[in-house]
Amino acid sequence: MKLIATPSSPYGRKARIVLAEKRIDYDFVIDSPGDAATRVPEFNPLGKVPVLVLDDDTTLFDSRVIVEYLDNASPVGRLIPDDTRHRIQVRRWEALADGCTEAVVAVAAEKQRPAEKQNAERIARQQGKIDRALKAISEELGGRAWCTGDLYNLSDIAVGCALGYLDIRMPDLNWRKLYPNLAKLYEKLLLRAPFKDTLPPKA
Repeated sequence: MKLIATPSSPYGRKARIVLAEKRIDYDFVIDSPGDAATRVPEFNPLGKVPVLVLDDDTTLFDSRVIVEYLDNASPVGRLIPDDTRHRIQVRRWEALADGCTEAVVAVAAEKQRPAEKQNAERIARQQGKIDRALKAISEELGGRAWCTGDLYNLSDIAVGCALGYLDIRMPDLNWRKLYPNLAKLYEKLLLRAPFKDTLPPKA
């Protein structure tokens, strides 16, 4: 089994953390879709990472599909609950965290364009998504130990990956000061080896 991604990909990080939590052996293949020599489209027609390549050469893409497969591939530490109500809660958190990350990706991409070609309205629209998502995540987390209750699961992994990506793409946002409960959650996540070992490189 191999995972194709980049060290800075928040979605790749989510898959890498799940692989580690599930104690599944794999090869990490670094390939950036933006490189001229990228082979990512050979494995994912959408040209995006992460891509999980199974031992029979079947490919899975989109981090949500990958983590669901991995959670069922090993009995170690279930990260997505079997109970329908609880599972939907966890997937809702994942969707919120991933949506926040998508908006950060969009802002970062727009700001990489020459200043005179940047679309201020587009940046503001995406920034609004980020601000609303962080506020919602903070309010729903409240004073709880973990996102969906007493147990660590995929919801916490997804939120942690979103927060870590904010650190490298929007370091001036200062989300820790705005949302101390999110800062507390992220510090707790970083005590876990899978989170610490997958810290994205600084931009």
